[in-house]
This record gives sequence, structure tokens and C-alpha cells, in this order.
Amino acid sequence: MTTLLVADDHPLFRRALAQAVRERIAVSALHEAGTLDQARALLQTHPDIDLLLLDLHMPGSRGLMGLAGLRAEFPATAVVMISAHEDPRTVRRALAMGAAGFIPKSTDPDVIGEAVNTLLAGGEWLPEGFADPVAGNPDDEGERLATRLANLTAQQHRVLALVADGLLNKQIADRLGIQERTVKAHLTAIFERLEVRNRTQAGILLRSLDQADPSRDLP
Repeated sequence: MTTLLVADDHPLFRRALAQAVRERIAVSALHEAGTLDQARALLQTHPDIDLLLLDLHMPGSRGLMGLAGLRAEFPATAVVMISAHEDPRTVRRALAMGAAGFIPKSTDPDVIGEAVNTLLAGGEWLPEGFADPVAGNPDDEGERLATRLANLTAQQHRVLALVADGLLNKQIADRLGIQERTVKAHLTAIFERLEVRNRTQAGILLRSLDQADPSRDLP
């Protein structure tokens, strides 16, 4: 049997997506999360989760950073991005960060079932008509940054997220329960992998990955 996690902060969409999956896939358990922290906690307490359906714009996710962090921390769990963003550039970046596929929020429920079955079988899934746009016109620095972020360790992602929140080294050390010199060592490695010199440059790069959620503009 299969265990899934649906993570989306829109309660109505999350429940509709969970229902669509339950009606089409034989699952032993289907968990739901409304924030990235809730998703991470469920992945920690339920290591048997086979597939995570992750909203691109979850609170705390910082766009694609959330995906990269979860992939680093839970590499055995496949992740498919769910978003109202249907821009091929966004899809390319998600795939570069380790997503196994991409499902637009406008997808028909029957097609969602097909996508989930494909992903659970170990395949990748993109909507019809997306393969060529995603394969063509390779992304600019954003896609290269996505690949660099995907190479950070889970702890480096935690440090980077706190840097993005504006915390100082001592505050990061206290939050993570590590020594300040360890934070500095992580930052040195992070800056090297991101090819930046300091926090300011790292922040500029991370903001380039931020995405506005089109669904927030809906009435």
C-alpha cells in the first residue's frame, strides 16, 4: 500500500486534491499539511511516505527553496510540485532541484491520478504539451542557482533559510543548537557552492527564485 502527503496552504484545494487521489489510488494513509514546517514534521514522523505533493507557495517555503531543503533532508521521498504557476522556466527550476514532476493546479482529477501512479512507479511526469517547452530554451542563472541549491546538505539548507530570515550567526547557532563556529563553517561552504561572497549576495540570489502565486490574485 501507498502513503502520500499533500502539502498546500489552501484548505479547499488541499482537501480536493486529497479526495481526487483517494478516489483513484489505493492508499494506506494520506496525510495533509498546511505549512512547510508541518510537512517536514510529518516526513520525520512518517518515514514511509512514498510521495509528497508539494505546493510551490507554501508558507515558509520561500518558493523553490522549500523543495530543495526537503529533497536534501528526505532524499528517499519523491516530490512532485503542485502550482498555479505554469511557466516552463519554473518547471525547469523545480526539476533541477530534484522534483520528480510538476502538476498544475488546473489539472483534471483523472489526470492527477495518472500522474501520481506514474510517479509512484518511479517515473517522471509533466503535463501534456510541457515536455518540449521545458526541454527547450535552457534557463538562465536561475536554473544554475537551482542546481547549486540542490547540492547543499540538509543542515546547510537550514542555515541558509535562517540567513534569509535575517538571523545573525549567534542566533542561528542558538536556533539549531550548534556552535557559532559551526555556523561560520556552513556559511563558508554555502557561499562557495552558491558562488557568492557574503550574505547580501546570497540574499539577492535567493530573491531571484521567489515566485508570486497567481492563485493569490483570484477572488
